[in-house]
Amino acid sequence: MVKIRLKRMGAHKKPFYRIVVADSRNARNGRFIDEIGYFNPMVEPNDVKIDAEKAKDWMGKGAQPTERVRTLLKNAGVID
Repeated sequence: MVKIRLKRMGAHKKPFYRIVVADSRNARNGRFIDEIGYFNPMVEPNDVKIDAEKAKDWMGKGAQPTERVRTLLKNAGVID
């Protein structure tokens, strides 16, 4: 199954996440298919950038967002 999920990056105790489309069998920071945005929780307010067209396209193809990514997509206005 294809998932839209977070890929953790950044230094120790300073997380930075990329929003990627990946096969659910791959490791969290392993191989991915496409990168559709990023999420930085270390700044206030949280810095989120999502390519809405790519996200909608992948969800149309059957990709399932994780819980956290679904929340980010809702806050960005990509999904209802």
